[in-house]
Amino acid sequence: MIKVVRGNPTPEELAAALAVVQARAAATAAASAESGGPAVPEGWSDPSRIARSVRHRPGPRAWARSYWPV
Repeated sequence: MIKVVRGNPTPEELAAALAVVQARAAATAAASAESGGPAVPEGWSDPSRIARSVRHRPGPRAWARSYWPV
């Protein structure tokens, strides 16, 4: 549902805005259908990238290197 909160758009302006919203929704649906399912999150947002299997060696400032990814 779309509701005009401010202003008084003409029917042409309202139709243009709705066409843009509908085109964007159709493009998103087409991209989702091509990929075969929902979008997979990017690698940078994956929390498992922080929990790496690399073991840090003890030494100076080892406590600081233990938290931040390599």
